Amino acid sequence: MDEVLLRNLTPSVLGVLVRRGADFAAAEDAVQDALVEAVRGWPADPPRDPKGWLITVAWRRYVDAARSEAARRRREDRAEEEPPPGPVSTADDTLQLYFLCAHPSLTPSSAVALTLRAVGGLTTRQIARAYLVPEATMAQRISRAKRTVSGVRLDRPGDVATVLRVLYLVFNEGYSGDLDLAAEAIRLTRQLSAAIDHPEVAGLLALMLLHHARHATRTAPDGSLVPLAEQDRSRWDTAMIAEGVDVLQAALARDRLGEFQAQAAVAALHADAQAAEETDWVQIVEWYDELVRLTDSPVVRLNRAVAVGEADGPRAGLAALAALPGDLPRYAAASAYLHERAGDLRAAARLYADAAHQAPSLPERTHLTRQAARLNALLGDGGDG
Repeated sequence: MDEVLLRNLTPSVLGVLVRRGADFAAAEDAVQDALVEAVRGWPADPPRDPKGWLITVAWRRYVDAARSEAARRRREDRAEEEPPPGPVSTADDTLQLYFLCAHPSLTPSSAVALTLRAVGGLTTRQIARAYLVPEATMAQRISRAKRTVSGVRLDRPGDVATVLRVLYLVFNEGYSGDLDLAAEAIRLTRQLSAAIDHPEVAGLLALMLLHHARHATRTAPDGSLVPLAEQDRSRWDTAMIAEGVDVLQAALARDRLGEFQAQAAVAALHADAQAAEETDWVQIVEWYDELVRLTDSPVVRLNRAVAVGEADGPRAGLAALAALPGDLPRYAAASAYLHERAGDLRAAARLYADAAHQAPSLPERTHLTRQAARLNALLGDGGDG
């Protein structure tokens, strides 16, 4: 049984049912039933047209369910008016389903869960394990999301930016349990890229590929973080980097720069350096300037300040950092790094300790605590900063 094929077909099949008039929740249930039947029957008798088979079975399941509920008579009447067989617009249906799952009425967490379920074809149990919540909790979240979008018609253009933000949220969850959400996000973004010709979709795909190429080197065997400058670059996935660069260059050639393309350009410059000291920090600062222009994000400005510290020296970086609010996420960590680069080890040690208390994850907290301990050990050996 080709599980990847089933998951790839799920959004287009679901999109066809919704476009025919099925409400989202009932359509999703029917598609899941069809997938279960495919898992049981395909190994012994694979269909010549897998997508057509799934659409036929799912539609029949939907019609049967509609007929069984007298309270939904009007929907039954609509369901029985089955459209004549013929080609369906796979790309359009898939694209509209992405828009539906990233509907503005949904919270980010609900949009992510619904996207993984309806577009990704993952089970509720898989999604719950990935987010470390009970299966019942995730089932309720997905059910609420399906109810929310059930009345939404697929007759208006969706917001590509919202879809991309949802996919980026999935990617940033990384690896959890038996599911690599970063790899899943890449698969879904490839699928979206096939459905829509948009430079920012390509930009996000390039960004994901360039970041994921470093996946194997981000943590040590004991689970601790390995900073970018200390990663073993010989273990980076060069094929994935090459693909990411190709995708990015094609997107940039269209001269419609967006946030994800600019972020991918920064990642590409890191990937291009054979060693940390060969990084082209001047160009990276220029790309951060573009990102500031595009987003005016304080977090982007913080990352820019660190890049300025590498390009023009730590004092210049600290000056750029001083213009930002001190309660920004990872502000203390950035300040600690730049103070250490400037030779102020005592301030750096204190700031690393502060950053550890604010760290959002255990690996990050452990890394920052070790940095503080390392500098305190140097100071205890007679160093005066």
